[in-house]
Amino acid sequence: MSRPLRMLCLALLVGSCGVVSSGSAPRNLDDACSILQQRPHFFGAFTSTKKRWGVPINVQMAIIHQESRFRRNAKTPMRYFLGIIPVGRQSSAYGYAQALDGTWNDYKQSTNSFVARRSNIRDASDFMGWYMTETKRRNKISLSNVKNQYLAYHEGQSGYARGSYRNKAWLLKVANKVERRSSMYRRQLKECGRL
Repeated sequence: MSRPLRMLCLALLVGSCGVVSSGSAPRNLDDACSILQQRPHFFGAFTSTKKRWGVPINVQMAIIHQESRFRRNAKTPMRYFLGIIPVGRQSSAYGYAQALDGTWNDYKQSTNSFVARRSNIRDASDFMGWYMTETKRRNKISLSNVKNQYLAYHEGQSGYARGSYRNKAWLLKVANKVERRSSMYRRQLKECGRL
């Protein structure tokens, strides 16, 4: 193999390794301070969203934890026909915030953020701020009411208004878990001087 071809192969190999690792989650997801120490740019994103939309940092982090475990390229699981033939993903949700295609397009149009990407933490947290502010306007849910904000985030604002979550005991448990994690993150962020 010629030297230029070997160099190209090596560059592709090294480049592909970087792509794989960049989608990985931070370690110790139960420690908000550790997450921000490992990913310093997250703090800037969360702070910008708090300033622009008023959504507390701990609330953003708790919802992102539930939705993607802080993985930039998170996708919903595949569906299978007869248990073996892949027929596509459960939904179009993608990225840190698990935003659906249609809702993401609404966000981009509403905020003139036409180059925003769901795999970019700054864009994903801004999307969450926009969405939660819309939820506050439409459903009268405080930005610090983590449980109900999460229910509206998961079910959609119209679904929340219809009460679609009421018969989903599993979802109510998840919303309670998100609320507890938000409280835990808030305490931790205070301790390390990030609030």
